[in-house]
Amino acid sequence: MTAPAFALGVGPVLYYWPRSTLIEFYARVAESPAQTVTLGELVCSRRHEMKPDDWLALARDLASAGKEVVFATQALIESEAELRAMRRIAEQDEFLVEANDAAALHRLAGRAFVVGPHINVYSGAALDELAAIGAKRWVPPMELPVDAIAAATSSRNVDAEVFAFGRLPLAMSARCFTARHYGLNRDECEFRCVEHPDGLLLKTQEGEPFLALNGLQTQSAGVQCLLGWRSALVDAGVRRLRLSPTAQRFEDVIDVFHRVFNAGADPVAGIEELATLGLPGAPVDGYAHRHAGREWSLA
Repeated sequence: MTAPAFALGVGPVLYYWPRSTLIEFYARVAESPAQTVTLGELVCSRRHEMKPDDWLALARDLASAGKEVVFATQALIESEAELRAMRRIAEQDEFLVEANDAAALHRLAGRAFVVGPHINVYSGAALDELAAIGAKRWVPPMELPVDAIAAATSSRNVDAEVFAFGRLPLAMSARCFTARHYGLNRDECEFRCVEHPDGLLLKTQEGEPFLALNGLQTQSAGVQCLLGWRSALVDAGVRRLRLSPTAQRFEDVIDVFHRVFNAGADPVAGIEELATLGLPGAPVDGYAHRHAGREWSLA
């Protein structure tokens, strides 16, 4: 059987979903064409619907379904408790680990690992330093254009997994903006982010969608969509895509990307199909070609 041209990866769920929702979501992912699934709580350590043993059991279930499983570390580590959680992930050797904070790099040095999008890598020289300590895969920062990704990975033995779908994770903060929206402190947040399964939309004074608040994380209001970028990604040497979960009909998103990237389907028809799925924002792809991130070139 011929291997597909692109490996589709499901990124970590960035939102606070109830445990039952997560279990049902990953049961559907297990039946999807996605080949890689990245698990774990990346945004906020206060989110405890899934315990470490729950994540591990889920990882084993997905692995038994034929998926490559990767564990992501938290993106902004601020406390000893968060350091302990990171160490637990980094020190297990059953599954590959994605580092999203520089603190994880020390623990992972000497073994294969993934460089997450929250590690600032913008050049081939920086990628060389990480490859020297074990990096085998790299999820480039959101704002890095496709041509710069190609230049950074050219002639290097590090695969790029490009963020091809989902609200763009733009920044992390020690302050919880969702809690602040409700007039609450971070430590007494009442877990209000669970009420916003795709983040809390923020608009400009003119009423235009601008950003989305997701606890400690700020995201784009628009949804990154590189469905029409297959030829450019092939030319750039990219063979892996990351699809970031959304709350509605995400298995259909995976299917559309699979048909376009691996079965020759028409990308324009695919974009039209995505528009019927109730996505949380309008499509964008500006960063991919050095434009403002909120722009859309394939409308």
